[in-house]
Amino acid sequence: MIVKPHIKSLIVLTWILFVPVGTWLIYKAYPPTLSGNWLDIFAFLLLTCVVATMPIVINEMFIFLIQWVALATFLQFGLFVEIIFAQIAVVVLLLKMRILRKGELYRLPVNLNMFFSVSATSGMVYYLLGGQAGPNFEYDTKSLWLAILYAVVSYSMNQIIVSFNLYFIYKSKVSYFGKDFIVETITTFITFPIGLMLYILYNQVGILAVLFVGIPFVSLSMIFRLYYSSEKINEYLQKAAEIGHQMAERLKVDDVVDLLIQKLSEMLPVDYAYIFEVTKNDELQLVRGIESGLPNDLPSVKKNEGISGMVWGKQKTFLYSARKEWREYANGHIPDDAESILGVPILRSKKVIGVLLLASKRKRAFEKFQLMIIDILCSHFAVAIENAKHYELTKMQSEHCSLTKLYNYRYFENLLTEEFERLMQFERKQLSLIILDIDHFKAVNDTYGHQSGNEILFELASRLSKLVGNRGTVARYGGEEFVALLPDKPKEEAYQIAEQIRQMISNWPFTIKQSLDLEKTQKVMITASIGVATAPEDAEDALTLIRHADRALYVGAKRAGRNRVAEYSSC
Repeated sequence: MIVKPHIKSLIVLTWILFVPVGTWLIYKAYPPTLSGNWLDIFAFLLLTCVVATMPIVINEMFIFLIQWVALATFLQFGLFVEIIFAQIAVVVLLLKMRILRKGELYRLPVNLNMFFSVSATSGMVYYLLGGQAGPNFEYDTKSLWLAILYAVVSYSMNQIIVSFNLYFIYKSKVSYFGKDFIVETITTFITFPIGLMLYILYNQVGILAVLFVGIPFVSLSMIFRLYYSSEKINEYLQKAAEIGHQMAERLKVDDVVDLLIQKLSEMLPVDYAYIFEVTKNDELQLVRGIESGLPNDLPSVKKNEGISGMVWGKQKTFLYSARKEWREYANGHIPDDAESILGVPILRSKKVIGVLLLASKRKRAFEKFQLMIIDILCSHFAVAIENAKHYELTKMQSEHCSLTKLYNYRYFENLLTEEFERLMQFERKQLSLIILDIDHFKAVNDTYGHQSGNEILFELASRLSKLVGNRGTVARYGGEEFVALLPDKPKEEAYQIAEQIRQMISNWPFTIKQSLDLEKTQKVMITASIGVATAPEDAEDALTLIRHADRALYVGAKRAGRNRVAEYSSC
């Protein structure tokens, strides 16, 4: 979460102006009831600190379970002591979570302000309504109801301030009433009665009450945290399975890569993501690199070179929590502001086929249990990538001519049908078709050999692709015939393009190397006849457009002497 500098300054200023002065005023207005029992006070403080080190983290929010200790402390020692304990607990919590580092120190005054406001408001409501320090609930039921009111006000103020911080300080777009809100509400209302029990038991047996209540609570907290951790792992596993199925459904390599990057960015605090592929040259080549949402290019990496090379070479996962742990291994591929690094090998049949490298600007951004999740995702990714490559290769082979590498007749027919549907739906204004046939190509084969004929076809395909470019689609129609489909091109423009093609063929000789005379390279001059037809003026369906362009080719060009362009005419 990014907080603007002026907001950080305002937070610190708020703490300086209100918390120290407010604490002093509360000390004067509601002096603590200590009675010299410093050992008991220390025991409550110790219990507060222990509980503070055991928060529950949901969606990067800390659920702080000290409310019940705060309630018992407030009832026994007064508002001033409870405020001091709460401030100490905040510091202990933030130290435990290791977030008091450069750039995030503002979190300390944010939480100090919040807990001071919660304590002061709920405590003063209690006193203003007649509540007393050290009440006896057996004879004073009013104080019991006031203590319950204190708990309700404390909880309500906490939620109000947390929501304010989320929306106005952290600018969070996540719904406030999520799983963390539900868990915190349930745990708060479960633990407040424990605070009442601790207070009552303390007045009966003294300091032993801290052990009688504290130890079971701490034990239950540990069990609850373990349970939540297992739930969290199960949730990640479920997400990994869903992502695996989604990747398996993708039929394009780029789609599989994009999906993995997208899902990892949603699941983990990823600022930089890199996917490398092992090439035939025994190097790691960057397939996709994302830096703060923007693509990035990186040079190839050798085995054991840098962190990604180490992952490849050792075939093991590397996890670093801070820059100081990995900077000696880096080779300049990782941004300077990165802290946490996670490198995972992508294995297929026990062989590394790639490397996934994730980086975050936060320290300790990745947890150890996430390694298992990422490893599972990489396994799904390896299978999905292989399937997508096979599909793309099969699709390419089924749609392309193996000799010329142009689209084949099957692909062209499907494309023509699709374009005609667009024309009929007024998504296209016109649709022009060019058909060309090489003149006397049989003589070329007979004179120079079929291999030389293939060379001419291959070179002609290359020339046609370059000349037509993005104005249309070129395909090999069969034998020595080629077609060019030109969407939204009127007949006049299609005719001009056809004439350019004719001149390009007739004016520039073709080079053949595998001729019958193997001792030298030869230059061969050829010509082509071309027919042009345009829909909707010349045809109302796809087959008619082909037939009319073909008619223009053979009647208007071939019969008229060849090496010319003819457009279809109904006359």
